[in-house]
Amino acid sequence: MSRRVTPALLASAVLLAGLVGCSVDARKAESQQAPVEPPPAATPTPQVPAGKAPQRAFGVGVRQLKLNRDGRALPTTLWYPAAGQSGGAAKRSATAAEGRFPVVMFSHGLGGRPDDYATLLTRWAAAGFVVAAPAFPHTSRGADNNVLDVLNQPADVSYALDQVLALDGKAGDALRGRLDGERVAAAGHSAGGVTTIGLFTASRDERLDAGVVFAGTALGVGTAFAGAAAPQLFVHGELDEVVEYAAGKAAYDKVPWPKAMLSLPKGDHGRALLSDGATLRVVSDTSVEFLRWSLYGDPDAKKRISTDATRGDIATFDDHL
Repeated sequence: MSRRVTPALLASAVLLAGLVGCSVDARKAESQQAPVEPPPAATPTPQVPAGKAPQRAFGVGVRQLKLNRDGRALPTTLWYPAAGQSGGAAKRSATAAEGRFPVVMFSHGLGGRPDDYATLLTRWAAAGFVVAAPAFPHTSRGADNNVLDVLNQPADVSYALDQVLALDGKAGDALRGRLDGERVAAAGHSAGGVTTIGLFTASRDERLDAGVVFAGTALGVGTAFAGAAAPQLFVHGELDEVVEYAAGKAAYDKVPWPKAMLSLPKGDHGRALLSDGATLRVVSDTSVEFLRWSLYGDPDAKKRISTDATRGDIATFDDHL
């Protein structure tokens, strides 16, 4: 369903105007929060059946989908596990690896593009996940940067998920029989983090089993987390100059399900997500193990999450998984 901006949402949505995605010269967002409703009772444990995540690293294929929701163009990049050796750049239209893989929907920040996050997202794909990342019509780079349109983006993600999962049964498609629609997560950075939180609150998509929020806040979408338990991983820099760390922590504190927060004492709004380095390795390794546990149901992966998170002195880890 489309979630249109209404006068009732406008006041809280205005607070989103400080979000600027990946822009390094952005002004600081205000730390005010939208009114918070008490969270409903939730199932205390995840619903994904126990399983075993792949132990090998896959090659990575990449392709584009031309999607459109009621006139909202949503060109979507797909990274997926590919046959052959891992390493190197993602290969366009590569043959998909054998198996059925969980799906992760990723939402970019304001002024960003899916390709900005390719280093992180190809690592997820190499670990055995199909990652789908739409470019939003009003908040991607080159668009009008209408931040209020963030409130329409959860519905965009749900629509894109519909179309991605439909490929599993599409005759002749390279991903036919490769998508596990029973194991799905949402993730996003900055304005995409708001979008992701919205998918578990005001615009709850019940197909989602887990969430990963990078430098996100609940402004405009609230913290009335709803539906079946869906574990959440929050990642936030303590020196974030756009979305204050306290705002991200406040949203995290309201999550009623299994959750963890990776805090980066020297981290800003997300430069580490955009280029390789020690911080990205900690973030990618921690998030991979979180997804292996929350989507594949792999108990060994759960044991590795805190080890990866606390490697070196890059991050601290609040663990309630």
